[in-house]
Amino acid sequence: MKAIILAGGFGTRLRPLTCTRPKLLFPIGTRPALDWTIEKLAKSGTEEIILAVNYMADSFVQYYKSKQEPKISFSKDTVISNKSTIFPQPLGTGGPIKNAESLIGRKEPFLVLNGDILTNMDYSELMKRHRANKKATATIALYRVEDPSRYGVAELAQDNRVIRFVEKPPRKKAASNLINAGIYVLEPEIFDHIPSGKRVSIEREVSANLAEEGVLSGYSFEGLWIDIGKPEDYLKANKLWLDVETKTNQIGKNVKVGDQVNVRVPSTIDNGTRIGEKSEIGPHATIGEHVTIGKGVQIEDSIIFPRTVISDQTSISGVIIGEATIIGSKVKIKDGCLIGDHTIIHDGVTLTQGVTICPFREITESVLEPKRVM
Repeated sequence: MKAIILAGGFGTRLRPLTCTRPKLLFPIGTRPALDWTIEKLAKSGTEEIILAVNYMADSFVQYYKSKQEPKISFSKDTVISNKSTIFPQPLGTGGPIKNAESLIGRKEPFLVLNGDILTNMDYSELMKRHRANKKATATIALYRVEDPSRYGVAELAQDNRVIRFVEKPPRKKAASNLINAGIYVLEPEIFDHIPSGKRVSIEREVSANLAEEGVLSGYSFEGLWIDIGKPEDYLKANKLWLDVETKTNQIGKNVKVGDQVNVRVPSTIDNGTRIGEKSEIGPHATIGEHVTIGKGVQIEDSIIFPRTVISDQTSISGVIIGEATIIGSKVKIKDGCLIGDHTIIHDGVTLTQGVTICPFREITESVLEPKRVM
């Protein structure tokens, strides 16, 4: 079984952190989010994965080039100009599938996943359901949500054929609460539905055409599913993953913990981190490698990237803090704040809910209203 992971997004809603790394390499627990997807695919019997990359493509190549199992190949979004010049260009969600045709081949159906989806679904069961339906050119995974108005909503016939998709319908007028989960099984003939070298949407163009032809099947599943594209959803994804998959504390190598430190379940602390006495970490805290945490610090529902320093008596809740940031003592950072890499925050500063700090900034005074500090 082969799979394409669409990993070319710019991650604009997670800026400024995505200015220095692609969002699929953001940590969930102590590993990049994409690692968990690859691991789940491998357990479902996937032998080869094609990463369809564009933005910061070299970061993916560098991180995964030495991985042996499953085999990982790379397909970069490119367009040929005048039959000679090749240059990178975003191809949407459908174009990268066509672009990977030579790597996938036309022998058997294959999986396609939006890379920014975190889920524990059984991909082998999705493939099994697709193979059982001889009439389907594609099978799309559908997930039931309370409020479907943010998504593309599927309208199903009694035989699970997708009749049509309605994009972001009003909540009370939605045909169902089953949404496009961003996971597909596609027959090789799908390549005939996607033009080469053009930006194409698999959701709005290809799937819509297949639904009209009556060859798009829906597969509803339960379990963990979340899109990590927005800061609040990324934090929620980390929390859900710790609750559902980790369930306990994971402490890395050479972690030094002071006296009377309470690490509340579930939390993850990566290698080489130091925590001062009487600090309280968690629940739902993800602490990266070589982070230094002072005395009497409180961190919960937050993600701290590697090599950050957090000084004594500081309180952090519901926050994402970038790499190599220095935070002074008696600082308070509240829900929804997003702190870029290499930021310096002085002693006694308070950052209210929803403040975003761009990288390499030095913050000497409190910011008491939601704003972006450039």
